Amino acid sequence: MHASAASTRSLDIARRVEDFVRKVVIPYEQDPRWGHHGPDASLVRELRDKAREAGVMTPHILDDGSHLTQRETATVLKPSGLSPLGPVAVNTGAPDEGNMFLLGRIGTPAQRERFLAPLVSGQARSAFFMTEPAAEGGAGSDPSMLRTRARRDGDDWIIDGRKAFITGAEGASVGIVMARTSDAERGGATMFLVDLPHPAIRVERVLDTIDGSMPGGHAVIAIDGLRVPGDQVLGEVDEGFRYAQIRLSPARLSHCMRWHGAATRAQEIAVAYATVRKAFGKLLIDHEGVGFMLAENQIALRQAELMIDWCADALDAGSLAGLESSMAKAAVSEGLFGVVDRCVQVMGGTGVSGDTVVEQIFRELRAFRIYDGPTEVHKWSIAKHIKRTALAQTLTETGR
Repeated sequence: MHASAASTRSLDIARRVEDFVRKVVIPYEQDPRWGHHGPDASLVRELRDKAREAGVMTPHILDDGSHLTQRETATVLKPSGLSPLGPVAVNTGAPDEGNMFLLGRIGTPAQRERFLAPLVSGQARSAFFMTEPAAEGGAGSDPSMLRTRARRDGDDWIIDGRKAFITGAEGASVGIVMARTSDAERGGATMFLVDLPHPAIRVERVLDTIDGSMPGGHAVIAIDGLRVPGDQVLGEVDEGFRYAQIRLSPARLSHCMRWHGAATRAQEIAVAYATVRKAFGKLLIDHEGVGFMLAENQIALRQAELMIDWCADALDAGSLAGLESSMAKAAVSEGLFGVVDRCVQVMGGTGVSGDTVVEQIFRELRAFRIYDGPTEVHKWSIAKHIKRTALAQTLTETGR
């Protein structure tokens, strides 16, 4: 497909998604079924039924099963994020969007039919079981610390361990469990597909976190004697860390796309407030301190958009885009949080109240600076790349 046709395709989908989110989803933001641990199952079903009726369910995956390019996906996911409930409604949210991408890339035909199809249709939700409790020395930003173990038992595998901050585990139907399968210096982890709920996978508790837009919240999980058939290994044994990189770069970028939409919405609300509310004889926006904050927001939103598109182009060119996605995640999460923080400041008391969705978006964006890798971890990764590049250049120049 030619680039111009692809652009037309994604713009058309994006227009329909934006229309649906603004007209149908936003009125649900005051629904009491949206609780501290995310929207409940009945609200998710209701929103997704409406998305199907509108023809915007899972809009980044086409009817033939093909995936939009990352640049096109950005065009579509940004308007889906105009409400924190938008990605839930149209099935572009985490962790499902990243899990669908991974299953589509490395799942067998049988695995895609059994585990992927229900996710694409929006009939099921999923969870990605990688992060582990910090108090037990488990994997977090450093996945090499993985402690959950899987051992062979005939043609099956038996998995034991504990996980933490597992988004959407409560109420999910599909799970991808990361477990250590060998002590190899490189690699040594494997991904397993599991049906949920499962008696060997127990939700110990759902954490109270600052955010609250993702169904099921974020859970602490105990895995005791989970038996998984060999045909439910996702990809190859001991290649789980490599597959995680295939998933993580696009997933980081998808977060940037969705929260760009949310920050855009916060800016719209703050601008509307500042162009009506008066203080000291004039509109708030006419006070330099307020007007400049809104101007900074407009600049930051465009900078974030350009960063997203730059990283999307790298992925579309076939790169794993580890460096690009780290740069995008760090810059976009910090930039968008600054946008929403200024929106709260512009709106004063109203900005910290539940009278608008800005307060909710502020909390979601604060969590975004940590999820999918804290800013500092990404900066550390970027610094290591800078060091490697500089040392290689030095060796080249000295002829060593």
